[in-house]
Amino acid sequence: MSGIPFARTPAPPYYAVIFSSQRTPGDSGYTEMAERMVELAARQPGFLGVESVRGEDGFGITVSYWRDEQAIAAWKAEVEHVAAQRLGMRSWYAHYEVRVAKVERAYGKQQG
Repeated sequence: MSGIPFARTPAPPYYAVIFSSQRTPGDSGYTEMAERMVELAARQPGFLGVESVRGEDGFGITVSYWRDEQAIAAWKAEVEHVAAQRLGMRSWYAHYEVRVAKVERAYGKQQG
C-alpha cells in the first residue's frame, strides 16, 4: 500500500487505532481488500481519517482515527471488516499488533 496523504483530524480528543503488520509474501487479493476497507471505513459513523504506509520488506503501519471508542467497536464488528480480519489472520499477515490510543494533543507543520 502506498502512502496516503495526512488525515485531517479535528481538535483532540479523539482516538487512534494503530495497526502494525508484517505481510506474508504475495498479494492474494490483499491490495483490493485493503482499498475496500478504507472505502468502507470512511463511510462509518465516527471515522475521522486514515494514514498508511508499507515498506518493501512487507512491514506496514496503518493508523485510523475515530471520534470515540463506540465508533471503533462498531468498525471492529462491521460484517465485511470481520471477514477481512479473518482473511488477514489466515492468509495476509505473518504478525500484527493493534493498539488503541486516545489522542489528547496534536500539532504539526504544513509547508507553505
